[in-house]
Amino acid sequence: MSSASSTKTGAAKPSSTRANPANKWEAAADWTDGRLGIYSLAKANLRKIFPDHWSFMLGEICLYSFIIIILTGVYLTLFFKPSMGEVIYNGSYVPLKGIGMSEAYASTLDISFEVRGGLLIRQIHHWAALVFVAAMLVHMMRVFFTGAFRKPREINWVFGFLLLVLGMFDGFFGYSLPDDLLSGTGIRFMEGAILAVPLVGTYLQMFLYGGEFPGHDIIPRFFTIHVLLIPGIMLGLLVAHLILVFYHKHTQWAGPGKTEKNVVGMPLMPVYMAKAGGFFFLVFGIIAAISAIASINPIWAYGPYRPDQVSTDAQPDWYMGFSEGLIRVMPGWEISLWGHTLNLGVFVPLMIFPLVLVAIAVYPFIEGWITGDKREHHILDRPRNAPVRTALGAAWISLYLVLLVGGGNDLFATHLHLSINSITYFVRVGFFVVPVLVFIITKRWCLGLQRRDKEKVLHGRETGVIKRLPHGEFIEVHAQLPQKDLFKLTAHEQNQPIELPAQTDENGVARKAGVLTRTRAKLSRGYYGEGGQIPKPTAEEHHEITSGHGHH
Repeated sequence: MSSASSTKTGAAKPSSTRANPANKWEAAADWTDGRLGIYSLAKANLRKIFPDHWSFMLGEICLYSFIIIILTGVYLTLFFKPSMGEVIYNGSYVPLKGIGMSEAYASTLDISFEVRGGLLIRQIHHWAALVFVAAMLVHMMRVFFTGAFRKPREINWVFGFLLLVLGMFDGFFGYSLPDDLLSGTGIRFMEGAILAVPLVGTYLQMFLYGGEFPGHDIIPRFFTIHVLLIPGIMLGLLVAHLILVFYHKHTQWAGPGKTEKNVVGMPLMPVYMAKAGGFFFLVFGIIAAISAIASINPIWAYGPYRPDQVSTDAQPDWYMGFSEGLIRVMPGWEISLWGHTLNLGVFVPLMIFPLVLVAIAVYPFIEGWITGDKREHHILDRPRNAPVRTALGAAWISLYLVLLVGGGNDLFATHLHLSINSITYFVRVGFFVVPVLVFIITKRWCLGLQRRDKEKVLHGRETGVIKRLPHGEFIEVHAQLPQKDLFKLTAHEQNQPIELPAQTDENGVARKAGVLTRTRAKLSRGYYGEGGQIPKPTAEEHHEITSGHGHH
């Protein structure tokens, strides 16, 4: 006689969410959901709340312009020939008929003049790239100035920075593909910068260019990098970026009912999705309108690239302009050692170029180290309430603008009738002076705005009504701010500077602080000390003033 054994089994999931589907479409949806679990996933996430503020649309512009770049890029890839093989042009653009050129340049001319809608697609692709980088930079500055990079979003800040840098370089490779005289000059410029790297410069040049300049491999290699390598990495970073935004929830501005524990806004579906869909077509329409009106990169006006010619007014796209400025304003210094020449006039700018970008990328980690704040932050700072951070961001932007002037010193000289040497010397001095001045002015500006906010909280807003007191004094009547405005002006936190530990411990033994500890304390005093912020009004101060003066 055998004994029966019992086992526990989990309940099987039903293959359909309805017993009797209403039609074949519901049946198909139930069949799919029973195997993929889409309904339960969508139910948990499509009602996710997103705050509603115009500044959050900057990130959406980045996403939508990237989609436009991908769509137009696929179309252009169908007609572009990434080859440096020599051909004789016999197309419809008469001024270049019979001219020898590369297949890449000839195919770009064919896209512009032979393919139906090709020129418009080229224009949209290039304008979308400019808008993409511009939107990313502005979006990152919004994140920077509002402190949205703080825990738990430091990794997402790094992802955004990498997207910006990759977008800049992918744009460079993209506008180098037509092999016209302007883009060829830029490629030659890049080769000279690479060759200035000591010891490994020639190896890097051979690896990237495939031989001596111009060779036959530049355009095919750049095409692979532009179409496959960088976009693939960017797509992965973008997906990771959006997943982290979804996971950490969106930041929000301070206001009634908003805390570090909740999100106040509209649900993703249907409100936010409807607005996002409409905004996508708005962005697409504006970029298409700009592309149809304003011509960009007219390669037929420059002609095909020839190593013995240099295009006048050769300028990179705006986002790479500061790198050109670094090269142009750097003195042509050289050092000769052991039979080798080190071209400092090119090598030093090449080293400063990444430092300018990395300076803004590592800032969140520096601020976190200075404050020692380990808490999560989901409420944004008003830029005026973080004067040092805001001043540093403004100084960084001013540095870029100064270098952009240096990169276009010839255009500024010809259009403004100035001496090109004077502009170059101005940029050399401004590289060190302008960011410092901008930092000082911005910090004082923020402190002034803090003082004004404090006055508003304590004394209310001016009404324009003049009142005469019994003893003859004339005063202006002030109206108290609404509670929501009081909350907005006083909701921000104010960190206290870190104090150095006592010089002796409890046993009287000397205890010397290390260099890092002293540096951290000094920086903390600069951030949050007496000159770094204006103490916000307390409830006692507000009650004392509002109850003690009848004119309030």
